[in-house]
Amino acid sequence: MATRLVQINMKAHDDSALGRFWAEALGWGIDSEAPGVTNLEPVGFVYPDPVAVCIDLVARPEPKTVKNRVHLDLATTSPAHQAELVARLQDLGATLADVGQGDVPWTVMADPEGNEFCVLEPRPIYQDTGPIAAVVADCTDPRAMARFWGEAMDWTLHGVTDDQASLRSAQGVGPYLEFVRVPDTKSGWNRVHLDVSPYTGDDLKAEEVRLRALGATDPGIDQSAIHWTVLADPEGNEFCLLSPR
Repeated sequence: MATRLVQINMKAHDDSALGRFWAEALGWGIDSEAPGVTNLEPVGFVYPDPVAVCIDLVARPEPKTVKNRVHLDLATTSPAHQAELVARLQDLGATLADVGQGDVPWTVMADPEGNEFCVLEPRPIYQDTGPIAAVVADCTDPRAMARFWGEAMDWTLHGVTDDQASLRSAQGVGPYLEFVRVPDTKSGWNRVHLDVSPYTGDDLKAEEVRLRALGATDPGIDQSAIHWTVLADPEGNEFCLLSPR
């Protein structure tokens, strides 16, 4: 048994407006499965497929108060493309952001609701990922996170050091999942989190038991009204275990 990363869940004050921003930013299609939920995926995409990690935006009233521990890195193909993308995103409502990055070749930005993301300089490793180069998660121990997520999912580990770990789908397509060491620790509920799903035919409860045995924990919330399972990884980051598809 194994899971795979299928989407990112992002909380939003206005899911429709923020969804329009990200749909334009990525060149993706936009839909809504219910009031207060906006779904983004590539045009013509058949869910789930490792070629892309989709985005679900869910309306929530709580304000954003700290830097998100999960963000997107966007890929570019040339310095000109990077500059053009930054300019286009600013026209769509994004702003330049300072998270203490200093003098770096990538551009740190924030979407219209303040969610941080990066527009990367051209890097050969990301030339075939699609518009999202990587889903990046802050952590205090990349090696420990790589051990947990490498066993939780069937994705392939592409490298691990004390400062960073990187995984990608076993099919070698789509964005990377990266864990980057930062000095700060998690505080409060993550406004952006990972959603994973078992494969068709797998048992959801059995997969929950397996993830708990690997080190996942209960985040301590009422889950009686939802049909998926919310867990937390070894550093306390919430993630959702969705029904097999």
